[in-house]
Amino acid sequence: MKRRDFVKSSIAGAAASTALITGAPAIAQGKIEWKLPTSFPAKAPGIGTNVVSFAERVAAMSDGRLTFKIFSSGELVPPFAVEDAVQQGTAEIGHSTPYYAAGKNPALHFFSTVPFGMSATEHAAWLRYGGGQELWDEVYAERGLKPFYSGNSGTQSGGWFSKPINSVDDLKGLNMRIAGLGGEAMRALGVNAVLLPPPEIFPAFKSGAIDAAEWVGPLLDQAFGLYKVAKICYVPAFHEPGAALSIVVNQDAFDELPADLQAIVANAAEATSAETLAQFDYFNTQALGQLREEGVEFLEFPDDVVAALRVASSDVINKLAGENAGFKKVMDSYDAFLKPAIEYANLMQGAMYRQRS
Repeated sequence: MKRRDFVKSSIAGAAASTALITGAPAIAQGKIEWKLPTSFPAKAPGIGTNVVSFAERVAAMSDGRLTFKIFSSGELVPPFAVEDAVQQGTAEIGHSTPYYAAGKNPALHFFSTVPFGMSATEHAAWLRYGGGQELWDEVYAERGLKPFYSGNSGTQSGGWFSKPINSVDDLKGLNMRIAGLGGEAMRALGVNAVLLPPPEIFPAFKSGAIDAAEWVGPLLDQAFGLYKVAKICYVPAFHEPGAALSIVVNQDAFDELPADLQAIVANAAEATSAETLAQFDYFNTQALGQLREEGVEFLEFPDDVVAALRVASSDVINKLAGENAGFKKVMDSYDAFLKPAIEYANLMQGAMYRQRS
């Protein structure tokens, strides 16, 4: 399947699947229907297919006993308020990325991604075997929530710029859409960093309200049209080496489910996580070639810019660790796996990539 065909089929499939998923009445005997808002456009490839695939799996595995009515970004609640809606009971279940709720607890950054942090596979390994999921459960239990890892975009792009970034001085004064702790690091280097919801990125970039924008990577950056505004894209994203997606459930609602439906929710999220990373890996490669045909130039930030971003990121993270004991607790667990993971990756994958090239 070609990349453009994937985008078209994703949009059509999302619409059809949403109609199917929302068809079962909630009051039908023996059937449960939950509201499921997502922080993202439900028809978008990758991030949208993530939630639709999850919902399809639950409906199929439960033989229709548990279904979801999916609300696209902004339809039921604002994009950054999905977890609030689930906590408050406006919806029983939601789809987002944890750092969109980092204002509640900055430790949530570690369950999405942090600058110069873990790759997608390393992050999944930490969550499953390194104590990450237990910490995630602990943090979310404070708000009556139950989190599930549902996928990862893989390494993202660093941002789209109208002009080359040749030095740290070229960053100063730029208005840039950038998410997560990377925004704080950029702010320390003189960037006016803003976090816009996904649907607002392209209009703001096109109008000149922002000078630069980072979103996800080739697949979604192409789908959202960022290449129509600028032809320079810096890769990789220093701040998002592997950004996670999540399913979050109201704990009281989850506890009311029978054990088999609880297991179905958990296993559907896990199965969707594997599918999603494969989608991004495959269709990003196709989009990359198509963007190059459109005249896009993919560049790496200069070494001195990367070094400055590393220092700024470290300062931001260390400051948060000094201010917040919960943040430090999660950071210590994260770093305990990150250090040997870096050594292993450099020895094995790093050498493999060099030899293969």
